[in-house]
Amino acid sequence: MTDKTNGSGTKGILLVGVGGQGTILASKVLSEGLMRAGYDVKMSEIHGMSQRGGSVTTHVRFGKKVYSPIIDEGDADILVSFEKVEAVRWLSYLKPGGFVVVNDYEIHPLSVLTGAAAYPADVLAQLGREVPNVLALNAGGIAEALGNVKAQNIVLLGALVRAMQLEHIDWASVMKDLIPPKMYDLNVRAFEAGLNQYTNQ
Repeated sequence: MTDKTNGSGTKGILLVGVGGQGTILASKVLSEGLMRAGYDVKMSEIHGMSQRGGSVTTHVRFGKKVYSPIIDEGDADILVSFEKVEAVRWLSYLKPGGFVVVNDYEIHPLSVLTGAAAYPADVLAQLGREVPNVLALNAGGIAEALGNVKAQNIVLLGALVRAMQLEHIDWASVMKDLIPPKMYDLNVRAFEAGLNQYTNQ
């Protein structure tokens, strides 16, 4: 993503996932880091049936002055999807020329598990056809290799930070304040792995 954020305009980030993936924690770390960097930040959480594997979305808007956290359809600068079908579901919220960070990771809903529906086979190909700027990474696999698949949310956060050129913020300090001490080292490594994934594209 070549548009370096300088605070002169408002940026919108839509984070979407499935309950239990850590979408909300990643959003809170993101929002706290942006506030510490001097941005005005508004964040809105929308929980679907999150305890039952339903969609969870978080709107984060930041800039010099932000009046509402809500991102309208066609107005997100970047879409971060923690599960790949969710990226397609929320793609209409991305503005023309926007950027997608998508986790190449599947969570099958009940309809698929019971055989009532099939999980789409060409999700990433569809995203590639519809959006010129897509970073797909296996954040779940990366986190699992580091020791805990639950850290995939922070892998995706690292990729997002690099995509938006926000590396100047002291993210390690933010995570130290928001993440339990026993999980801190793992999450720092997960964050760095996410940064490197973007670099390696």
